[in-house]
Amino acid sequence: MSLSEAHFEAHSAPVSKRAHWPLIGPDDPPPFTVYNPGGKAPVLLVCDHASREFPAAMQQLGVADWVLDKHVACDIGAASVTRHLADRLDAPAVLGGYSRLIVDLNRQLHDDSAFIQVSDGIAIPGNLDIGPEEKQERIDSFFKPYHDEITRQLKSFEARDIVPAFLSIHTCTPVFNNVVRHCHIGVMWDTDERIPLPLMEHLGRNPELKVGDNEPYSGRHPHDFTIDYHAESEGLANVGIEVRQDLVSDSEGAHKWADILADGFEAVLSNENIYRRA
Repeated sequence: MSLSEAHFEAHSAPVSKRAHWPLIGPDDPPPFTVYNPGGKAPVLLVCDHASREFPAAMQQLGVADWVLDKHVACDIGAASVTRHLADRLDAPAVLGGYSRLIVDLNRQLHDDSAFIQVSDGIAIPGNLDIGPEEKQERIDSFFKPYHDEITRQLKSFEARDIVPAFLSIHTCTPVFNNVVRHCHIGVMWDTDERIPLPLMEHLGRNPELKVGDNEPYSGRHPHDFTIDYHAESEGLANVGIEVRQDLVSDSEGAHKWADILADGFEAVLSNENIYRRA
């Protein structure tokens, strides 16, 4: 076990296998991980697309091994960035345990991209003829446990009379549909300005740092789920982050860019107005 793996194990909460997850076998990993569960900051980090894992019985939905190394299977580097951020901010983090190809944890379930059939030109055989019963099994095994854990974490803050900030961490491919993405970091937001505007202002002080305002994706996308469901509906200050994957594809890069983000967040999260419901 490497030092980074040992650190991850030491700071992750165990997840009970007694829950009923119909598609997850006894030797498969759980549908989510809670990292740094004892974090003291009034902040919750989430990482929807942290993993490229598949349960053994699902046989990778018929996709080849090389697909798992691509951005279509997970957000490359996002898990490492999230864990480094959780350490720097001393905050708990909930990370999804399985590939987004099974069910996308950040999509409205009625949206076609929740059970995507073709991703960036790559066909996903196991999603081409999926019926409602199998969709429900995936929801019960992966989608619901992950979001139930986020809800549980937020209720834990509420029980302590804390209104937390909600930070969602993603990474994006540097080229998508032949479009080159020049931004190093994208800041996604909808109507709540409390975190994104001062964060962009802080990050923008570095002339070598290219920061996207709702680029390469918009926080106003109608089919996104996690922030809309958990944060915006409750009036929690929130932001979505996209870091370009080529910058964080190894541990050194993930640590570097997590530190850049942490410097910005530490400055912004000192504002007490963030810890009130909008």
